[in-house]
Amino acid sequence: MTAARMKLDIDTTRDKLAALGCPHAAEALEPLLAEAVRDEIAPHLFLDRLLRVEVAGREERRIRTMLKLSKIPTGQTLENFDFAFQPAIERSRIETLATGSWIRNGEVVLLQGPPGVGKSHILVGLGVRAIQQGFSVQYFRFDELLTALKTDAHLKPQTLKSRKYMSTALLLVDEMGYDPMTREEASLFFRLVSYRYGRGAMIITTNKSIRDWTELLAGDEVLATAILDRLLHRAHVLNVKGRSYRLRDLEDALKLKT
Repeated sequence: MTAARMKLDIDTTRDKLAALGCPHAAEALEPLLAEAVRDEIAPHLFLDRLLRVEVAGREERRIRTMLKLSKIPTGQTLENFDFAFQPAIERSRIETLATGSWIRNGEVVLLQGPPGVGKSHILVGLGVRAIQQGFSVQYFRFDELLTALKTDAHLKPQTLKSRKYMSTALLLVDEMGYDPMTREEASLFFRLVSYRYGRGAMIITTNKSIRDWTELLAGDEVLATAILDRLLHRAHVLNVKGRSYRLRDLEDALKLKT
């Protein structure tokens, strides 16, 4: 077979792969085929390699799309978290959470501590890992979540169930506790927690300790007890203490100027 004829056959096969919705395999066809001929790779092994390229490409595209739809902030992963700087966060415990088994069980992770100690970084990192594992994830700052809850307050339960903050496998709630809630906001948050209890997992970061939640929830002790009862049942509570990353970065910047 001439080189021109072989090239024509490759083009035809590539077009068929593209028509079947296999763009990654189509792109990799020629170099993989050349490698198979050179190394005398068995046909079934060549086909397996071609399919693996397609599967990997689709998975990369899925992850990229889900990260965008989840609204998760970019740049923070478990891999680039500085555990050495923040020894209060046990690496082994985070690695256990990173397996995702607690998400399947609809459990809660509560990260509490002062600002700047890495709570949001851990939340985002666990969210990214959950997407990589195939879970649906949605990120909200707490003020954004309250806005969404108030906007949807009039909706019927059946319609409300389709909202992302209700239906997603893992709901990320960041920066809770900076402002106390009104009675209406606290009631809407209770509705969210009650619906997701046992149905969907959550990660919440807060600068408030559990004993301060009554004040946070419009001073309603009964409502605070009801919410905490649901959140803390089978919850993973991490108390994060230590230096602020932002203050460390500021100190490093000031040192460079001196």
